[in-house]
Amino acid sequence: MRAPPPSDALPVVLPRPRPLRSVISLAPMIDVLFILLVFFMVTSTYLDLDMIPAVAPEETAAAEPDAPPGPTRLIRIGADGVPAVAGRALHGPALDAALTEAAAERAQVLVLPSGAAPVQALVSVMDAGARAGLPDMRVLRLEAR
Repeated sequence: MRAPPPSDALPVVLPRPRPLRSVISLAPMIDVLFILLVFFMVTSTYLDLDMIPAVAPEETAAAEPDAPPGPTRLIRIGADGVPAVAGRALHGPALDAALTEAAAERAQVLVLPSGAAPVQALVSVMDAGARAGLPDMRVLRLEAR
C-alpha cells in the first residue's frame, strides 16, 4: 500500500483550460451597411440635370432657318475671375448692360473662361446672361494640343 502524503505537501494544481475568445465577424455588419446603402439609393431624390438646357448647334440652326444670324460677342474670363469684353474689364452693372445690349441685338454670346478662372465667375456671367434674356449663350473651352 501507499503511504499517505505528508501534511506539508503542496496540493496539485491542474491548469484550467482558457476560455475561447469569441471571434467578432464583420460579415453581418457589412450586410447591414449594404442593405442601408441600397435603401438610401432607391429612396433618394435625384437632381434635375436638365436645369441648364444643352442644345446641339444643329437643333438651333434648324429651329430658326429664316432668322439672320446676329453679331457674335466674346466674353473672356481671366484667371482673376473678371469678365472682359473687347479687352475692357466689366464689373456688375457694366456687365449687365453689355449683356442686355447683346440680347437686344439677338447676338450670340460666347464665354471663354481661362483654365485658372474660378467656376463662380463663369456661373455669375451665365446668370447675368439669363437675367438679360440672351437667346444664344455658349461656353467655349480651348483644348490643349
